[in-house]
Amino acid sequence: MSNPFVQIVEPLDPKQPLKKFFNLSKLEDVRYARLPFSIRVLLEAAIRNCDEFLVKKGDVENILNWKVVQHKNVEVPFKPARVILQDFTGVPAVVDFAAMRDAVKKLGGDPEKINPICPADLVIDHSIQVDFNRRSDSLQKNQDLEFERNKERFEFLKWGSQAFKNMRIIPPGSGIIHQVNLEYLARVVMDQDGYYYPDSVVGTDSHTTMIDGLGVLGWGVGGIEAEAVMLGQPISMVLPEVVGYKLLGNPQPLVTSTDIVLTITKHLRQVGVVGKFVEFFGPGVAQLSIADRATIANMCPEYGATAAYFPVDDISIGYLIQTGRDKDKVMCTKKYLEAVGMLRDFKNSSQDPDFTQVVELDLHTVVPCCSGPKRPQDKVAVSDMKNDFETCLGAKQGFKGFQIAPDRHNSIVKFNFEGCDFELAHGSVVIAAITSCTNTSNPSVMLGAGLLAKKAVEAGLTVKPYIKTSLSPGSGVVTYYLRESGVMSYLSQLGFDVVGYGCMTCIGNSGPLPEPVVEAITQGDLVAVGVLSGNRNFEGRVHPNTRANYLASPPLVIAYAIAGTIRIDFEKEPLGINASGKKIFLKDIWPTRNEIQAVERQFVIPGMFKEVYQKIETVNKSWNALDAPSDKLYTWNPKSTYIKSPPFFDGLTLALQTPKTIEDAYVLLSFGDSVTTDHISPAGNIARNSPAARYLTSRGLTPREFNSYGSRRGNDAVMARGTFANIRLVNKFIDKQGPQTVHFPSGETLDVFDAAERYKQAGHPLIVLAGKEYGAGSSRDWAAKGPFLLGVKAVLAESYERIHRSNLVGMGVIPLQYLPGEDAGTLGLTGRERYTIIIPEKLKPQMNVQIKLDTGKTFHVIMRFDTDVELTYFHNGGILNYMIRKMAS
Repeated sequence: MSNPFVQIVEPLDPKQPLKKFFNLSKLEDVRYARLPFSIRVLLEAAIRNCDEFLVKKGDVENILNWKVVQHKNVEVPFKPARVILQDFTGVPAVVDFAAMRDAVKKLGGDPEKINPICPADLVIDHSIQVDFNRRSDSLQKNQDLEFERNKERFEFLKWGSQAFKNMRIIPPGSGIIHQVNLEYLARVVMDQDGYYYPDSVVGTDSHTTMIDGLGVLGWGVGGIEAEAVMLGQPISMVLPEVVGYKLLGNPQPLVTSTDIVLTITKHLRQVGVVGKFVEFFGPGVAQLSIADRATIANMCPEYGATAAYFPVDDISIGYLIQTGRDKDKVMCTKKYLEAVGMLRDFKNSSQDPDFTQVVELDLHTVVPCCSGPKRPQDKVAVSDMKNDFETCLGAKQGFKGFQIAPDRHNSIVKFNFEGCDFELAHGSVVIAAITSCTNTSNPSVMLGAGLLAKKAVEAGLTVKPYIKTSLSPGSGVVTYYLRESGVMSYLSQLGFDVVGYGCMTCIGNSGPLPEPVVEAITQGDLVAVGVLSGNRNFEGRVHPNTRANYLASPPLVIAYAIAGTIRIDFEKEPLGINASGKKIFLKDIWPTRNEIQAVERQFVIPGMFKEVYQKIETVNKSWNALDAPSDKLYTWNPKSTYIKSPPFFDGLTLALQTPKTIEDAYVLLSFGDSVTTDHISPAGNIARNSPAARYLTSRGLTPREFNSYGSRRGNDAVMARGTFANIRLVNKFIDKQGPQTVHFPSGETLDVFDAAERYKQAGHPLIVLAGKEYGAGSSRDWAAKGPFLLGVKAVLAESYERIHRSNLVGMGVIPLQYLPGEDAGTLGLTGRERYTIIIPEKLKPQMNVQIKLDTGKTFHVIMRFDTDVELTYFHNGGILNYMIRKMAS
């Protein structure tokens, strides 16, 4: 059927009649001008894609009627303009596409129908680790090791870029996905198939929201959901509430964008924005650069919102020019946005739309701060850091506690490193990493770090040699302006050499600590510290030996590295004493905002961006030399330990199976609150005593060849064994942290995978019990695929992180939620019972279902299939099965 809104299509420029757009201002509906700008993007996509099948006129009306409908849990479809992937989540997506081609062929269909319809970019940034640091050749050595470890994966990805249409691969060594998106990939306005329309994106990484800072609506989805979008399916979403976040005032001179985002993160956690859009407005927004806005939008998952949107304004347009985008296209972008009422003037309050609620922040009230020691929302003012850490030492084990006995708070362990004697104590800094697109995309904090390093070196300060320092920029542009501005040599003198272009320490690829340091930490059972300019600091994520991890701005990372401890009050205690015996305080070397801005104006120029990005797809010689097969169907290598055809589609038929009641399920694991995807599907190194290690050893590999879990996401045998393998896992069945559980039929304590295998062999279904915020953290499709392969049929939790719940649905695992006011405690559940979950023949979204225990107790829970589309996926056994049946028939 033709689009029912075709009457509002017109050329943007009468001189180019074939370049058209849907002119939303011609709807002549007064409700449009009152919509939040983020909702206008959803509306335009619905109007442009309206076919009365996937997108209906009723959907358009619901979005237009957002002010009334927003509270009614109404489902709307959304077709993003493009998809972005990183290699950890991208490899399993390409594996799934390859396996789907095989499945379609087996069912008698055309395998080449399995092809991205929506443009997809895959940036390889998650594979490189900090194996070498504090040396001038660290970058080259780390990149060489990256290719040595990941050659097989990279060859597979290169095959994918050739076998699938509409898929572009950005090679390793180019930068971090979200910074490359911000500086290069983002269009702001698409010019595709003869139409202009707003750029929008979903990505297989939760920090895809960073692009919201440029006015491109984007958020993270599960890998499974992203694959459906790539195949032309809309995302089914509940029309969100939109919280207006009003920014007022100007930041104080010593405050960085990192301080602002950590303040906002804590504030919005308190407000409660899970499942909502946040849209920024107010005169304070005009005081923020695009890099500042992107930093704030990047940490959207940490404050729990779906998106953190800054509408496009003249500063956004200026950023496109600064980063070397084509000027004619930029002017066309501005003209389109003006025509459809999507160009914002933050100083003009008459443009302020309606919001669900409004909260405010006066930027002048923000103070320098960090977040930690275990969660990004636990903000601590820098002036309180010493006291806060010392309080955490003795506090009960938890997010703000380590439960160290009072008589051990001042324990010291002596050790020798490279012929010199040193001491470690609780609070000693052993990792200091300038890392993550959150901050490396922002010239103000990166140049601030460089200028601080220059002043520190000139003042005679140093960093102890055993501290693992590193600098991993998000793009080559950063290195360019740090070098041109003359600060790179000073960073190197303090140990902050460039170690690679990728996520590195922020995602747990921090590499090994020196053995003497590990021995000292272990000997003293010390709470050692990592300080990083990242966005995540969950326990066990950064490094197994750093129990406390603090998020900080790049200048503060260097400051704490120089101090060597988190137990310092910068206002009263010196960073160090130079060779002349002079005490040097942080205030003596902290650069002013004016200093930083002067350097930024001089050295961050369009030519840099053009030079770096015009050769981004061809500059990596190792990538160019890779030999990839050219067949349209992938030839699986049974000897491979990286790439394996997954069992998801084994036995798939065209006929649907009727959902069945889950009978007498055992509980595999029982959790409390805030179990993250890091706990469920770890992205760090593979422990030598783990089921995954035993599997790899059985395939002839040595521990040196294990690589990380993230690098092996294309192999389901490794990932199933890595599910729930985090050393910091807290399972209520076990009296200590660790990746184990009780196998109830035998009473034995086993590794989680081994217990699940025993249950599976005996034909017993499994469930997982959990508390609040189950599945928080990074978007990980394996956090859903892994439990599915272990035999988990359902999860029963108090609440879910949005993306993870969606991923469970996508794999056919049922997300169940306690009724309001109920939980395992109020219902008296121990987890040792057996659970029968009654699945009725006729299902509807968010219906209540009954659970019967073998004790005779019964209770009801909510089945969290939130939309009819999700129920369709469930009936098909998951979203990929649905797509295969659709393509095959």
